[in-house]
Amino acid sequence: MIYKITTDKPLQMVKDELAEHSKESGFGLLGSYEFQKILQTKGFPIEKDITVYELCNPHAASEALTAMPEISVYLPCRLSLYEENGKTVLATINIKDIMESVDVDRDFKLQMTSVFEYLESVMKSWH
Repeated sequence: MIYKITTDKPLQMVKDELAEHSKESGFGLLGSYEFQKILQTKGFPIEKDITVYELCNPHAASEALTAMPEISVYLPCRLSLYEENGKTVLATINIKDIMESVDVDRDFKLQMTSVFEYLESVMKSWH
């Protein structure tokens, strides 16, 4: 259900370049959550620098929400960045797995798979 890849590129480099790489694949960067900082302010510190970015492809989002309003629980697309074992990890929800578990028509599944492939291309742009 989770799709993740790793890169040797430094975490900060990936963070700095994410908006540009996302735009090249048709996504806009809506916002981010720096969990290390957020939880620190709440009195629950964590050691790992984990940032989640919200990405949106407006055309795909419009079509998805029109066809299946409940898909909204997965939108916007979220991309998590953190370090693990000396590598930068990029992780997201595997939309292909979700499409196999819901009752929707073939065209919608293909459309969502296509959106996932664009998101996957963002993730792989640091290889």
